[in-house]
Amino acid sequence: MDVGLFTVIFLIGFIGSLISGMLGIGGSIIKYPMLLYIPSMFGLSAFTAHEVSGISAVQVLFSTIGGVWAYRKGGFLNRDLILYMGISILAGSFVGAFGSRFLPAEGINLVYAMLATIAAVLMFLPKKGKEDLPFDQVVFSKPLASVLAFIIGTSAGIVGAAGAFILVPIMLVVLKIPTRVTIASSLAITFISSIGSTVGKIATGQVLLVPAFIMVIASILGAPAGANIGKKMRVTWLQLLLAILILGTAIKIWLDVLNL
Repeated sequence: MDVGLFTVIFLIGFIGSLISGMLGIGGSIIKYPMLLYIPSMFGLSAFTAHEVSGISAVQVLFSTIGGVWAYRKGGFLNRDLILYMGISILAGSFVGAFGSRFLPAEGINLVYAMLATIAAVLMFLPKKGKEDLPFDQVVFSKPLASVLAFIIGTSAGIVGAAGAFILVPIMLVVLKIPTRVTIASSLAITFISSIGSTVGKIATGQVLLVPAFIMVIASILGAPAGANIGKKMRVTWLQLLLAILILGTAIKIWLDVLNL
C-alpha cells in the first residue's frame, strides 16, 4: 500500500470517528461513502462495496469502544436499553453480515441508500422529547425496542454498519428516549451490533486486513475526542448535525444507485 492511500484511509477513519463520537453513531454513515468514492477521486485504488462494508464492520467495532469508554461516567448509559436492544441487534447484524455475500455490490448500496433515507426522514419528524426526565426514570416499550433492533441489525449488517445512524433517530422519535441517553446508550448497542457484523464479514472473506487496521488506529484516536466534544455541545446542534449528515448521504447514494 502506497503512502497516498494510507494517508487517505487514515484521514477518512479519523474524521468519521470524530463525528461518530460526537453524535453517538458508529460512523459508517460517513465512512461508507467516503471509502467508496474518495480514494478513486485521488486516482488511488478503489474499493468494492463488499470490501467497504467489511472494512467498515471492523472499524466500527473499535470506534464504538472508544465512544462508550468516554461516556462510561455521567449516568447516560441505560442498562435496560443496552440489554434488550443489544441482544436483538447482535443476532440481526450477524444474519445480515453473513447473508450479504450473496448480494451484488448494487444490492449493498441499495440497502444503504434505503437505510439512510429512512434515518433522514425520522430525524426531521417532530419529536416530543423528554429532555427534562431524570436519566434513571427513562421508560420504553421493551418488545418494540427488541423488534426494531433486530430489523436494524439485519439491514445494517449487510453494509457492515452497526446501525447507529438509524438506531439513534428511532430511539429519539419512536422510543422517546432523551437525547444524551440515546447518544451514549446507542454507542454501547452499536458496539454489540458491530461484533455480529464483524464476525459475519470475516467469516465470508469480505475484510481487507491492512485498510481495516489503519481505520481502527484512526478510530481509537478520533472517537474518544469526538465524544468529549459532544458532551459539551448543545443537544439541538447535535440533532441538527446528525440530520444533515444523514440526509446528505442519502441523496448522494440514491443518485449513484439510480445513475443520475
